[in-house]
Amino acid sequence: MNPRKRSIKKIEFEKILEILNGNDQESVYEKTNIIPDGGQLYENLEKYIDPKNMGRQSVLGIDIYRYGMFQHLEQTLIPSIFKIFFNKTIRLCLKSNQYIFQYYNTKKIEHSFISTGDGGFLILDTPLHAVIFAINFEIVVRAYNSYHLFPKLRNIIGAISLRYAITYDTLFSFDDNFYGSAIINNSRILDKDSLNRCLLDENTYNWFLTNIDGIENLQVYTIRDVSNIFHFQDYDCKLIEEGENEIFGSSYSRYTGIINADILKIGQIQAKEMDLNIFNLHLQVSLDISSDNERSQKRIITVSLGNLNTTGI
Repeated sequence: MNPRKRSIKKIEFEKILEILNGNDQESVYEKTNIIPDGGQLYENLEKYIDPKNMGRQSVLGIDIYRYGMFQHLEQTLIPSIFKIFFNKTIRLCLKSNQYIFQYYNTKKIEHSFISTGDGGFLILDTPLHAVIFAINFEIVVRAYNSYHLFPKLRNIIGAISLRYAITYDTLFSFDDNFYGSAIINNSRILDKDSLNRCLLDENTYNWFLTNIDGIENLQVYTIRDVSNIFHFQDYDCKLIEEGENEIFGSSYSRYTGIINADILKIGQIQAKEMDLNIFNLHLQVSLDISSDNERSQKRIITVSLGNLNTTGI
């Protein structure tokens, strides 16, 4: 089965009601309460939902670090600046990472985002998509922090720091909302982290281990190496030669793209009565940046995703 074609399972309320009405009673009031046998109902619900074959999706959680420490005016402005960051990151992914994001458009990414005001959860196909989106988001935030993006607003709000979490687990949609372990675990990782890091769950760590022999190899991967990953087997390779692919170049370089990648297991958290192993990711990325104004000069900058602080979680 083509991994890209394994879409998010959609649970329809009308179908659930249909199964309930065919196998259960909405209201039962008898003198004696009896616990009924729900065997047939259970079988029909399990057949419809099919939890064993529910596909995995990657979730990128983004949270503004120490949002509660900002003053009232700044807190009020932060959802707007976050939306500016998010919209610019979408354009950056679609324009400068065309091979990896070729099956995405602005509307699809916006629809896959669950906003929390000072952050949110973005649903993507693979952990690699999540890492690339996070890198681009950090590039936009760096432009803001260094007074290249809305410098007067930057002077009012102050510098902004972010923490990220990437999970890879089951997900489903219901009434145009998203639910599932990937979001639940991501939220718990962000809640447990008291620092501005980029944390991964074990499923994400294992995805990179299986597909590229470990996330550390991001620093030596080219866009052609990416095209050999199983998930990308049906992607249009014309965009390798003709498209813009800034983070993964056509040839290996120690001076541009991902120039450093470090990963370390830092602890465990409990979710659904299970222990989740958590890993701390630190990437350094060097890229040419410029404003949307075509006349502006490009300059090379290096940004970090996450940090090297391995204090527990």
